[in-house]
Amino acid sequence: MHNKNISGKHYIDGHFIQGQGKTFTSINPATLKPIWEGQHAKPAEVQAAFEAAKHALKLWQCTSLETRISHLQNFAKHIESKQDALAELISIESGKPYWESCTEVSAVIQKVALSIEAFHVRTANQAQGQEADKQCLRYKPHGVAAVIGPFNFPAHLSNGHIVPLLLAGNTVVYKPSSHTPIVAEFIVQAWHESGLPPGVLNLVQGGAETASTLLDCPIQAVCFTGSYQTGLHIHQKLAAKPWVLTALEMGGNTPLIIDERIDNMPAAIHHIVMSAFVTAGQRCTSARRLLVPVGSIGDDLLEALIKATSKLTIGSYDSTPEPFMGPLIHPNQALGALQKVESLLALGGEALINMTRIQPEGGFLSPGIILMDEVTAPPDEEIFAPCLQVYRYQSLDEAIALANQTKYGLAAGLLGGDAKTFEHVYRHIDAGLINWNKPTTGASSALPFGGTKCSGNHRPSAYFAADYAAIPVASLEADKLTLPESIVPGLSLEDEIA
Repeated sequence: MHNKNISGKHYIDGHFIQGQGKTFTSINPATLKPIWEGQHAKPAEVQAAFEAAKHALKLWQCTSLETRISHLQNFAKHIESKQDALAELISIESGKPYWESCTEVSAVIQKVALSIEAFHVRTANQAQGQEADKQCLRYKPHGVAAVIGPFNFPAHLSNGHIVPLLLAGNTVVYKPSSHTPIVAEFIVQAWHESGLPPGVLNLVQGGAETASTLLDCPIQAVCFTGSYQTGLHIHQKLAAKPWVLTALEMGGNTPLIIDERIDNMPAAIHHIVMSAFVTAGQRCTSARRLLVPVGSIGDDLLEALIKATSKLTIGSYDSTPEPFMGPLIHPNQALGALQKVESLLALGGEALINMTRIQPEGGFLSPGIILMDEVTAPPDEEIFAPCLQVYRYQSLDEAIALANQTKYGLAAGLLGGDAKTFEHVYRHIDAGLINWNKPTTGASSALPFGGTKCSGNHRPSAYFAADYAAIPVASLEADKLTLPESIVPGLSLEDEIA
C-alpha cells in the first residue's frame, strides 16, 4: 500500500471491513505497477452498507443543521491538514500532474463552504402569512443515496455529491471508480477521522457489478458522474422506479468556435490547449471539435496551435520539470482511443499532428490534431483522450450548425468576437455550459454544472446540487383548528356546531 492508512477495505457502519469478493488491483498509470489491492464488494456486503445507511438515517435526518454543518467543516479542515498527501495520491492513482491534483484538492475543501451557502440560498425554509393561515416550504432528505463516482476527478466530483447530500440529511453509500479506489478510501478515512457518525457514509469498492447490486437496493437517490453509456444503463435499470431521484452528469462532444476576430493569438492558443489537452483530454468538458474560420486568420491560428501542441511536456507527475499532462487512466483506454483515431483517419481525416503512443506499453499518448474537412459523416462520440478534431467553416451560423451536430450538450465555447457575437452563439448553441474567451474546461463551483441532451437529465450539480439533495415539501398551516368564515354550499354542519 502507498499509504499506511489505506487498507484495501470497504467502510461499513463506521468500520473498515475486509472484503470477501474477488480481488482487484489499482495501478499507477504512469508505471503500471500495482499500488492497491482490495475486493469487489459481494452482494451481502453491499446490502450491509445499505442497511447501515438506512439505520443511520433515523438519527442523521433529525440531527440539527448546525451539527451537520459542523461535521462537514471538520471534514474540510481534515482534508486541508492532509492536502499534500491527498494531492500526491490523486497524481499517483490517476496520472495527473501534481499541479493539477492540487487544484482538485482545493476544490474538495472549498466545496463545503459553497454547499453550505447554496443550501441556505436554494433550500432555505420559507413561511408566508399569519399564524392562523400560513404557507410554508421546508425541505426533507430523500433517504439513502447512492453516489457512483468517476476516475478523472476521483476526489472532487464524488465529493460534489456527497457533501450536499449529507448536508441535507441524507445518508450515502459510495461506490467509486474501480480505477481510483485509493483516493476514495482516503476521502472516507478523512470523514471517519473527522467524527462522522457510523453509517452516515459507507464505502463499497468494486466495478460495474458492485454498482448494479447497489442500484438493486431500495435506495431513494442516485448521483452519477461518468459516461453516457453507463448513465443510460442506470436510467434504464431504474425505469420502473420513478420515485428514485437520479442525477446523471454524463459525457460530451464539446465544440469550441474560433471567431474571425482574434485580437490576442497567444491567449487563444492557450485557451485551446487548456480546453483540449489538460488532464490528457479526460474531462467531459474537454474540447473535442475546434471550429476554425476559413482564411488567413484560421490558417495562422492552426499553425500556431500545431507549434504549441508539439511542445507540450508529457510525463509522470514526479518528473522534472513537472509535465503539462500525464497518461490516460489505463493502457486499455489508450488503445481504444488510438483505434478511434485510426477510424477517423480511414474516413478521410488528415493528421495535422499524430496522436501516438509514447511508450510501447502504458497510457502515455502524445496529443493529436485531425483536420476533418474531408470526413462527410464523422462519428458522434467522445474520444476520452488528447485528440482534437478541426473543422473549417465559412460563416458563424455554419459554425453553430456544426457545433450542434451532436447528441451531447454539456459544454461549448467561443473565442474572439464581441458581446453581440457571444449572445448569438449563446442563444443558438445547445449546451449547459457556454464559455466566452475562457477554456471549455473552466467551470465554477459557485454556478450550476450540467448539460442537455445526452449529457445530463436536467439535474445540474455544483452550486445547484442543493436542489436535488432534498425534497421540497409544501404545507398550509394554522396554529388553531377553526372553521372558515363561510361554509361552501351543500355542506351543513348545524348539528355538529350545536
